[in-house]
Amino acid sequence: MHSRTHAGRAGRPRSATADAAILAATRAALVDLGWSKLTLGDVASRAGVAKTTLYRRWAGKNELVVDAVAELFDELRLPDRGTLAADIEGVVFQFAAILARPEAKSGLMAVLAESTRDDALRERIRTSIVDRQKRLVLEGRARAQERGELPPETDPGEAARTADLIFDVVAGAVVHRELVSAEPVDEEWVHSFTRILLLGLTAA
Repeated sequence: MHSRTHAGRAGRPRSATADAAILAATRAALVDLGWSKLTLGDVASRAGVAKTTLYRRWAGKNELVVDAVAELFDELRLPDRGTLAADIEGVVFQFAAILARPEAKSGLMAVLAESTRDDALRERIRTSIVDRQKRLVLEGRARAQERGELPPETDPGEAARTADLIFDVVAGAVVHRELVSAEPVDEEWVHSFTRILLLGLTAA
């Protein structure tokens, strides 16, 4: 899991076990209760900790829920399957599998909906989920360049913009397919998507 910083007061050392229980309880509460009815008291009860424990770690519900969702996407890993196409397909299948989980669906949809009314929440989503998972694009591109599948980048600014665009295309397509259109992210779709994406990458 990647490190995260939480707003909280100084005190006893953090417990990784307690953190994991709290984040899992948050995701379960989102599935059962939804965003509007979820309270830190519900989460504390499910996790078997005092509510003050949550407040020592998170400033409020927004921060807690985003971290609970972010933990799911921290499971993503870039596989080394020998080619850029195979690596992309591996990540897409992983991403779709996470999105198919009830806690991921409930959590992500809840924070995205709430973020339309809360700029601070939108920023936390960007820093805790989006920016952190862009590592997959950077790692994949670097590996493809080492293999000679993609040309090296000469303009750092253009390289950063391209990485952002690749992430937006992949994440947007899979989220739409899994959560909006509710169509299967099966082998046929993933192969077609990867082929189209590679056409753009190799032509750039």
